[in-house]
This record gives sequence, structure tokens and C-alpha cells, in this order.
Amino acid sequence: MTTNEASPDTDAGTTEEYAPEHSPRLAWAKLAPDVYKAMVRLDMAAQQGLDPKLGELVRIRASQLNHCAFCLDMHTKDALAAGESVERIVQLSAWDESRHFYTEKELAAIELTEAVTVLTDGFVPDEVYARAARHFEEAELAQLIASITVINAWNRFGVTCRLVPGHYTPGQYK
Repeated sequence: MTTNEASPDTDAGTTEEYAPEHSPRLAWAKLAPDVYKAMVRLDMAAQQGLDPKLGELVRIRASQLNHCAFCLDMHTKDALAAGESVERIVQLSAWDESRHFYTEKELAAIELTEAVTVLTDGFVPDEVYARAARHFEEAELAQLIASITVINAWNRFGVTCRLVPGHYTPGQYK
């Protein structure tokens, strides 16, 4: 159901309309095609060697923190298409209280994602980095850091340009 369709109101027997869909501020990918193409290449390079489901968890968590509705729509759908469970996606926003849904390696990646995304203290804490380093070989850790960095860049484009969620189909941009 799109945001412009009515949903049945079972209590009153009437229909209730969703809020109108906003328009994007700027079609940045069309206006800066070389930057967009470079971002796509960077994204593909950053994902090499990472487990696809882990990559989607990382992209979803960063997008939650950055409030990027467009990226949440995209990566939730891609995660489901990759075989991720609805339950693990739903619990991701409260992962620290739902640790038993994730492996230790996934928890280390999620925690590193938060540290890299938020940077409120101006650095990634040593203990967070060390925990990730225990679960990932150096090359894989480098790819993970690259993937976290890239989704944060995508989030900034999405949020700034107010890209509209709800229209993405899994694999659409691959």
C-alpha cells in the first residue's frame, strides 16, 4: 500500500487516508551523475567480501541512526530478499536489549556501526574497535569500515535531498 491509498477503518466502516507523500528536494543523482556513479562503484567495492545479510544489518542500523527513511526502505527490503528474518530486522533498533537475536560477530559489527555513525565523542572507542577486530580478519574489518562509511554517505544524500521511501523493489539498483 502506498501512502496515497486509503486503508479501511474497521471500527467505523469508513476509510482513512494516509498523509500525503512528500516530494524530494533535489534529484541529486541526475544533477551530479559522476558523483552518483562514483558512489555506486564505491558501494560495490565496500561490499566485497562481506556477508550480504551482515551488510544489510549494518546498512539498516546506520540508516536508523541517521533517520534515512529512503535507505531504511531499500535495505530492509534487500535484507528480506537476502533471507534475513523480519524479527531480526525489527529488533535491530533495540539490539542492545535483544542481543540474543544476533551472533557475537554481528553484535560487534552493529556496535562498530553505531560508533562510526554517531562519533559523538569524536572517535571510535578502543574497546568497540577491539571487539570488532576480534571477530573480523583485518581485510574483512577494512571492508566493514568501508561499508559503514559508504552507507553514512548515502544516508546524508537521502536525508538532505528528502528522497521518498516506499517505491523501491529489492535489487532495483544492482
